[in-house]
Amino acid sequence: LHCALNMETVEMSSVSLKRPRDEDDVANADEIKRQKISEKSKTGNDSGQSVETVTEQPDKSLLEDTKNEIIPNEESEEQEDEELEDIDEDGDLENFADMMKHGLTESDVGITKFVSSHKGFSGILKERYSDFVVHEIGKDGRVSHLDDFSVPVDDEDPSEETFTVLSDEDKQRLEELQLLKNKETSVAIEVIEDTKEKRTVIHQAVKSLFPGLETKTEDRDGKKYIVAYHAAGKKALANPRKHSWPKSRGSYCHFVLYKENKDTMDAINVLSKFLRVKPNIFSYMGTKDKRAITVQEIAVLRITAQRLAHLNKCLMNFKLGNFSYKNHPLKLGELQGNHFTVVLRNITGTDDQIQQAMHSLREIGFINYYGMQRFGTTAVPTYQIGRAILQNNWNEVMDLILKPRPGAEKGYLVKCREEWAKTKDPAAALKKLPVKRCVEGQLLRGLLKYGMKNIISAFGIIPRNNRLMYIHSYQSYVWNNMVSKRIEEYGLRAVPGDLTLKGATAVHIEEGDVDNYTIHDVVMPLPGFDVIYPKHKIGEAYKEMLVADNLDINNMRHKIRDYSLSGAYRKIIIRPQNVSWEVVAYDDPKIPLFSTDLDKLEGKPLPVLPTDGQFRALKMEFSLPPSTYATMAIREVLKMDTSIKNQTQLNTTWLR
Repeated sequence: LHCALNMETVEMSSVSLKRPRDEDDVANADEIKRQKISEKSKTGNDSGQSVETVTEQPDKSLLEDTKNEIIPNEESEEQEDEELEDIDEDGDLENFADMMKHGLTESDVGITKFVSSHKGFSGILKERYSDFVVHEIGKDGRVSHLDDFSVPVDDEDPSEETFTVLSDEDKQRLEELQLLKNKETSVAIEVIEDTKEKRTVIHQAVKSLFPGLETKTEDRDGKKYIVAYHAAGKKALANPRKHSWPKSRGSYCHFVLYKENKDTMDAINVLSKFLRVKPNIFSYMGTKDKRAITVQEIAVLRITAQRLAHLNKCLMNFKLGNFSYKNHPLKLGELQGNHFTVVLRNITGTDDQIQQAMHSLREIGFINYYGMQRFGTTAVPTYQIGRAILQNNWNEVMDLILKPRPGAEKGYLVKCREEWAKTKDPAAALKKLPVKRCVEGQLLRGLLKYGMKNIISAFGIIPRNNRLMYIHSYQSYVWNNMVSKRIEEYGLRAVPGDLTLKGATAVHIEEGDVDNYTIHDVVMPLPGFDVIYPKHKIGEAYKEMLVADNLDINNMRHKIRDYSLSGAYRKIIIRPQNVSWEVVAYDDPKIPLFSTDLDKLEGKPLPVLPTDGQFRALKMEFSLPPSTYATMAIREVLKMDTSIKNQTQLNTTWLR
């Protein structure tokens, strides 16, 4: 395998979560967000800023809208975008701070309440991305761990020599042939030191590393050549060669993916590039955070464990292991949740405060708010675009995505927006945009193709999941606001008129029955055409909020079926499972405070920690169900607004 693809290692700078001087100013603030700004890597790449921490994918009701596949754009465009992705990100963090002056705080998206009564304290969340570790919990309740690099023994597997017999130049030529990148119809590889065994290995190497190519042996001028050619045109690439897969072996190779500082989709795109296959032959149960170490199960169609294991020699940010063959892929949402191990460094709380906070998290839980990453980080929140889609106001949708916005952005985006504001000419604005994969570029290409009078079709060029993200963001915005109102009005007890689930059906809690329920039984609806609403004041509050947004709560169907919202129910309080914690002392902020799966596999000892170090850290573990945000649990412990905007105002020193 050619290992030229350079996986960057990125040092993360910390985000200090300091409490504001005047606690009353932020009394009802909230939400703790795993934030991290990546500094420039040693290679000079800058991975940009991101805030992520959802336990996972969308609500189950929304899963039907989410296809579990990643289809990259055309290769040339993708490569160009990768090279340009970091333009204008020269680590100008003051610009970032400036941008965040126009960003969202938690109260902007309805996150205003806490359930616990303890006094909050400060800590640093994700000083290192290795301070945040996520292990997937499968549908059988088993927690995914990387603890075995061995490959299932299979007589059908090619020899190790398969991976080394072809030169880098041969691989380059074969890849271009496989991907139909040039006009060549075949590639001839001269057999040096010709023997039948050597020819057999070359045949095997071409067929296993480049699905879709066939080979034959030819004599030319007394020399032997292996000639590779296309078996069945373009279709062969998408379907790895079926006839070469043993019938006795399950069609899917399942494996555990351990990754650092990469999100799941990026990781799969990288794996598919190395394996020279399309990304949609991979399946998984949920997408995991980027700014973390995560461990999850992946399945891939008809790729051998041997080939996958070979990637461990090439990829720095990933490790693959725990291989097995099965007859089924994985399905999005098929998981029980995730187990988190989180370190909050340099904490200020007393031992009593910490005990009180963690007992409350274990016994009561936290408000199941949608975290800040659901709403975007720029001056135009995603829920505003979602609202405009639901209002059928397509000019507004176009305007919100393309108009100039306050705050610092990448230079080429600023120029693109200025051009758009000045000329309303999609072609002219596109010329200012070297990166075409962004939403702005996709919309402009759509406008160029369909014209300014057909914004609906132009918007349709944006991938479906991205389009639906906007309306799901609006639903989440409504839900957060309504839950804050519900807790303000009725506190932490079940009241008549609340909703609870009987199986999958929501029913109202009746007056005579209310003593049989607690706050942990109460659900609230995401607005849609297939849900019912509470029978108390909050039911009316839903209607009022949607009326204020020019929407009719009784008509959530949309002319365009994709944008019709059926709605869903979501528990208002989540009690994490398997909660444990300890306070540890340390002196060096760079040393790890627990062992990862990889550390254990490599036999790395944990550093010896001092008993009376100058700093204290809170190490906590807990499990959460899908579609809940770990940041919201941590927020409840620290009791503070940790939106990026608030943090940059409270503590700009961490940006320098």
